[in-house]
Formats: sequence, structure tokens, C-alpha cells
Amino acid sequence: MTDHAHDLACVREATERLLTAVAELDNASLAAPSRLPGWSRGHVLAHLARNADALVNVLEGRPMYASAEVRDADIERGAPRPLDVQLADLRESAARFQALGDAPADWSRTVELRNGVTDPASRVPFRRWAEVDLHHVDLGIGYELEDLPAEFTEREIDFLARRFAGHMDVPSTGLSAGDGRNWTTGGGADGAPVTAEGTPADLLGWLAGRRDGSGLTTDGTLPKLPPL
Repeated sequence: MTDHAHDLACVREATERLLTAVAELDNASLAAPSRLPGWSRGHVLAHLARNADALVNVLEGRPMYASAEVRDADIERGAPRPLDVQLADLRESAARFQALGDAPADWSRTVELRNGVTDPASRVPFRRWAEVDLHHVDLGIGYELEDLPAEFTEREIDFLARRFAGHMDVPSTGLSAGDGRNWTTGGGADGAPVTAEGTPADLLGWLAGRRDGSGLTTDGTLPKLPPL
């Protein structure tokens, strides 16, 4: 089983990195576009706060979000808030998630996320870690994929490679970090197998939809991955 206590500690560290970086911004910076199409930096921060509460819902056996429409409305409503309000919401929602994570629980139980996706409860802290660190990158404020902890990068590559394994729209694709670490994804679609090699940051960037794969060396055309 995944070491949820370790991952909770990593979430705490990632959250502190995020809060420290965001505290250096101002209201105008929050209104500027993030790297996510159609979202300002304020949208990203509002999403992160509501995601913490949504994962509390998951761990307590409630629906992750009341509905997709409610989720989107909460983000839109929270996006234009001033910096001090955004920071307070981020801190308080993160604290609620951490407090629940620190409480005694059966971490082997199965929980339900969005769209009927299920996972062991022990995986939820890593999912939160991914939200915090990848969206920190999405803010475009100096924290890049290359700055992510090496452990996180390798585990997220493994997670995303498995997520797309056998996907009916993705041909077989072999991935290599050039140092003996290899992954395979896709395999459900017709087409010649492709191999791609690059840095862990570039591999993760392509798998996570943060980079177009131009930094990878390939022997063919990289497939277009479905949205996460």
C-alpha cells in the first residue's frame, strides 16, 4: 500500500512552497493569465483551495463535488478575490485536508473520486501532491517542471503512463529517461509503435499536457494524448 503518511508530509512541503511563492505576488499578478487556457492565476488558486475541500469530501465518503457546474461556479467565484483572501483560503483548506489525513483511518479502503473513478484511500495524498505541485508550475511564477522533487516526477510519470496504457486512442509508446528508467504507455490504438527519450521533466510535461513533446527525441510522431 502507498505510504500515505509520507505523501501527506510531501503535500505539506509542497503547500508551503506554494504559499511562500504566492505571497510574493500582488493583486494584479493574480488577475494575469496562468499557463492554463482560459484561467487566470486566481482561477488556479481558487481551484486548489476547492480541490483540498473536495478531497476531504472523498475521504469522508461524500461526492467529490456536488456537480461539475457547482465546481466550475466555485472556481469562477473565487478567481477574482484579492491576494490576502486567496492565501487565507489556501492555508485553511490545506489545513482541513492535513487534519483529516493525520486522523486515524482505514487507508486501505476504496474511495470514489470524480466520474466514478475509484482508488485506495492511501492514494489520495499523492493525488493532492500532484494538484499542488503541477498547478504551482501552471502559475508561471518561476517554479518549473525541472524544479519538482525527483521522487514526485518519477511517480507521476509512472502514474500517467499507466493511466494511458491500453487507451484506445493512443498507439504503443515507449518512454525513456536515458538513464535506465523506462515506461510504456498506450497500446490500444492501431499505428506503428513510437519511442521517445528525454529528461524526466520533458517526459512528465508531455504526459501531463504541460509540454508538446518537442523536447523529446523520437523515432516517429508522438500520439496526441487525451485530456487528463
